[in-house]
Amino acid sequence: MKVDKLSVFFPVYNEEKNISVTVEKAVAVLKKLPLKEYEIILVDDGSKDSTPQVVDELARTYKFTRAVHQENGGYGMALRTGFSNAKYDWIVYTDADGQFDFSQVTKLLDKIESADVVYGYRIKRNDNLVRIVAGWGWKMTTKVLFGVPVKDVDCGFKIVNKKVLDKISPLQSTRGGMINAELVVKARKAGFKIDQVGVDHFPRMSGRSTGVNFKVIVQSYLDLFKLWYKIR
Repeated sequence: MKVDKLSVFFPVYNEEKNISVTVEKAVAVLKKLPLKEYEIILVDDGSKDSTPQVVDELARTYKFTRAVHQENGGYGMALRTGFSNAKYDWIVYTDADGQFDFSQVTKLLDKIESADVVYGYRIKRNDNLVRIVAGWGWKMTTKVLFGVPVKDVDCGFKIVNKKVLDKISPLQSTRGGMINAELVVKARKAGFKIDQVGVDHFPRMSGRSTGVNFKVIVQSYLDLFKLWYKIR
């Protein structure tokens, strides 16, 4: 692993019961990695529960952790906020709901000597049937329109180099998983190297996902076709 500084961020929305455990597990992993410096950024996307207070407490507990609060702008906006607040060249982002094992960040790090962006893909997706079917449809549409070579475009566990973001910015996506498609499409078009690695996926520790929303899905597809029209 050639990286010695790492930014990690979690987009967080109504995860009051999950975010503390998720962060504590990440901290334990980061402390064991051969890093000189690291940071954790918690992007609170206008949560309606006690998440804002929880992330503030986490920021007070861990000196390398920052809480960033914004009005609810959607998953894409939360990722854009995380990217813009990261201070190190390599940026890992993953979900706050505990469905990924953060110790598998080493799988992503092992790939960065030959890649600028590394996408995790869920070896076995532990979601309900609706989310699985929606995810399959999104993956196939992205593959047909852009020839995207990744197996799981909307998997919430990735690492990206800041030089990629500087080159392809500004990212336009706000709500839904469109931003993950936009990232890989634009990075590939700009000539950056893309790789992928399998990661485990677990049931949510608590609460329910808010990702499958009809209006968000429709808007994501409209944005995807707009991107296709723009770069074709």
